[in-house]
Amino acid sequence: MTGICAGRVAVVTGAGRGLGRAHALALAAAGAHVVVNDLGVAADGAGTSAGPAQRVADEIRARGGRAVAHSGDITTTDGAASLVGTALDTFGRLDTLVNNAGFLRDRMLVNLGEDDWDAVIRVHLKGHFLPLRHAAAHWRAETKSGRTPAARVVNTASGAGLLGSVGQGNYSAAKAGILGLTLVAAAEMARYGVQINAIAPAARTRMTERTFAATMAAPADGEFDAMAPENVSPLVVWLSSADSAGVTGRVFEAEGGRITVMEGWRPGPTEDAGSRWTPAGAGEAARRLLATAEEPGPVYGAR
Repeated sequence: MTGICAGRVAVVTGAGRGLGRAHALALAAAGAHVVVNDLGVAADGAGTSAGPAQRVADEIRARGGRAVAHSGDITTTDGAASLVGTALDTFGRLDTLVNNAGFLRDRMLVNLGEDDWDAVIRVHLKGHFLPLRHAAAHWRAETKSGRTPAARVVNTASGAGLLGSVGQGNYSAAKAGILGLTLVAAAEMARYGVQINAIAPAARTRMTERTFAATMAAPADGEFDAMAPENVSPLVVWLSSADSAGVTGRVFEAEGGRITVMEGWRPGPTEDAGSRWTPAGAGEAARRLLATAEEPGPVYGAR
């Protein structure tokens, strides 16, 4: 197959359904050989099944592409290591990692149990860190052997991580953590030929079709389906390709036909007393600064 990812090997986590499936299919259509990872859990993380990953791998092969299924748990060291190992053993190389796996356990903070906090932090944040760590170790070793890669990582954040989301304290914290991880990893891995970016997609998946049912509803026949997960994948494919040279440490929102570069935290109004503030003086200064500062954005999901 030909395309902007021809000959590249891509790993996609959480690729059995939704956004991950769309990314895996789009990468294969662009010429990549794909490792399709999915643990096959329910929407809340319960249970496991090798079926979803295998079905997507079979679908890619039926379309003339090359793919292999991987159903290991990427939130464990062994599972993440075997994910990278599957790419190397099957296709002989690794060029792109798309971190996408996740699930939801939504609760208001006063009802959010420790187990639900830990589970969501584990699958989203640790599930990004461990595959990234093992892929990064491989790419560093390649560079030290004189083979500097044109490697790419695409992490999956969310508007919830950028703005917060009512009823999703665990998910918002995990996604905000992914943004921080992306910035640090991009800075650390640049010397090894690795570019690392993040997307904050809005699309209809198992995770969103209930939480934001009205927004995610399918349109009437013949109308553009702005919430189709396939709308996000072209940006992921480009970020996964060598064509994206020079783009790293950036965050993009992607929804329907819209792509937005997110510009993140930056200093606003400031005041320096030149010495230590009193509490009352600090409060007066804070109010003066807030009077000229921009209003914060709306909480995600409350717009």
